[in-house]
Amino acid sequence: MTPEHVMTIGRQALEVTLMVSAPLLLAALITGLIVSIFQAATQINEMTLSFIPKLFVMFLVLLLAGPWMINVMTDYMHRLFTGIPWLALS
Repeated sequence: MTPEHVMTIGRQALEVTLMVSAPLLLAALITGLIVSIFQAATQINEMTLSFIPKLFVMFLVLLLAGPWMINVMTDYMHRLFTGIPWLALS
């Protein structure tokens, strides 16, 4: 296995990680921003107020995007494991 193969596998792993985590992170970011704007508008400075909406939104996103996330991870692992014999030859 050459260093180029190792770098390609590492790059693909990072891409899959970013793709799979992006929906949850974006949902948490948008929810936190909306709650922060609400807190600033109403002058409520409760630190735990943003936790429950983020929890619910992330759970909802996980329910909706979960099958897609599993499919992306399974596809990557399938490609990785089926490519092992070709890596040994190079």
